[in-house]
Amino acid sequence: MWFFFALATTLLWGVAELFYKKGAKPYEKYSHLKISMIVGFVMGIHAIFVFITSFIIGGEVFDPRNFYIYLPVTFCYILSMSLSYFGMRFIEESISDPIENTSGALCSVFCVVFLGDEMSVWAVTAVAVLLVGVLGLGFLDNSGETDRKKVLGKKMALVAFAMPFLYALFDAIGSTLDELYLDIEISPLVNVTEDSIELVANTCYEFSFLIVGIIIFIFIKAKGEKVELPKQGDKILAAICETAGQFTYVYAMSGGHGVISAPILSSVCVVSFILSHIFLKERLTKKQYVCVALVIIGILALAIIEGE
Repeated sequence: MWFFFALATTLLWGVAELFYKKGAKPYEKYSHLKISMIVGFVMGIHAIFVFITSFIIGGEVFDPRNFYIYLPVTFCYILSMSLSYFGMRFIEESISDPIENTSGALCSVFCVVFLGDEMSVWAVTAVAVLLVGVLGLGFLDNSGETDRKKVLGKKMALVAFAMPFLYALFDAIGSTLDELYLDIEISPLVNVTEDSIELVANTCYEFSFLIVGIIIFIFIKAKGEKVELPKQGDKILAAICETAGQFTYVYAMSGGHGVISAPILSSVCVVSFILSHIFLKERLTKKQYVCVALVIIGILALAIIEGE
């Protein structure tokens, strides 16, 4: 079943990226905040459902202390996603998603630097290939026919293009922290078992996102902005796919299959790339395609090498 859950997660998150992009309208001032709000609401509903069913079926009660214990990880993940939603308003999904998926490579580097892990020569090579692709995209995004400054202005072009990099940074920090929080031997989470620790962490994350969603809702209403849910179809579908993928992810990574599932899950950027070309009609220059290919090859290679 873990293989099915890994494939399901990859597909769901790939589809979520498609609807995120469709919902992140550049002319809608608060579209990125509305996406975060809706994701928070959908994840919150799922967290409450898991909380109630766990109590009814298994008699288990989540220790409320875990919500603030897990807060550093939650903060990194929610911040990274919110930054990503802002960048989607101005950056092609074909470019932003591969850059965002470099978070796995950053996480590997952080684990080496801060946790004492080791990287093989092949893993370092994969990171180098990935880095060349990312640097190439950065150079091309500010030169020649692909110069984004001509469309957005110098300041906004810089801010927009920085968003996927910031996503990768904070997501990598969150993933690195998860290496500690999800290790049952050293985890600071309380009243958890090896079987429940990932589900508890995910529920804490989703419930915290609900609180963020409520805060954003209050902010948007205070600004006099209308939140018309019937007109937010793309955002709602993205949130549903994101949450469903988060649910299947827990089972894809459980039971000791995380090492094998990781390479499959890393192909989310490939799914997103294909869908953006089919449904969003995104087209890049030949040089950009080469750079994106290098990034994707680096991501997949690193996932396979680290999974061996």
